[in-house]
Amino acid sequence: MTDILSTETGPVTTTETGPVTSTEAGPVTPDRFRQVFRRHPAGVVVITTDAGRGPAGFTATSLTSLSLEPALVSFGIASTASSWPHVRDADTAVVNFLGAEQEAVAQRFATSGIDRFGGPTRWSRLPGGAPVLDEAPGWLQVRIADIVTAGDHRIVIARVESSWLADLHRPLVHHDGRYHSLPSAPHPDLLLGVDAS
Repeated sequence: MTDILSTETGPVTTTETGPVTSTEAGPVTPDRFRQVFRRHPAGVVVITTDAGRGPAGFTATSLTSLSLEPALVSFGIASTASSWPHVRDADTAVVNFLGAEQEAVAQRFATSGIDRFGGPTRWSRLPGGAPVLDEAPGWLQVRIADIVTAGDHRIVIARVESSWLADLHRPLVHHDGRYHSLPSAPHPDLLLGVDAS
């Protein structure tokens, strides 16, 4: 429970752990900014693309659904990332959702200076040629619609053209500098009391 009180020194927020005054807040340094967002859990995906120079990909936690009609997503990529020139020059990409057992895949696609698509990575190409991770429990094939400069990153806005999703999977989540998983959600038919057998 949180209560906000007003005092002569400014607002005071009282939480279960005690009061926190607004005067205790400090500047938002890069380290503090990272620290704040380390506490914010995020789903883990690998973005893959091929701009004609071979497959490229990177791990991301910035995937956001933007719009239902039309179906749009966005993700961020650092301007200094090795995959950025590939994303910049590509027309399409694939958002590969990762499952709880795919921490090694996330780490591989977050590592610089290696062949991310070499063994043990298993991948293939969709009919249009876009690279997709074979063991991803779901994916979205997207067409890049716009790229917006935002500080030291680029925000890629993309229209969803096709998708695939396994029936059930436990997602991979990044929180506080580590990978975690969530329990599997029950099958939708079970929630409705329908016999799924």
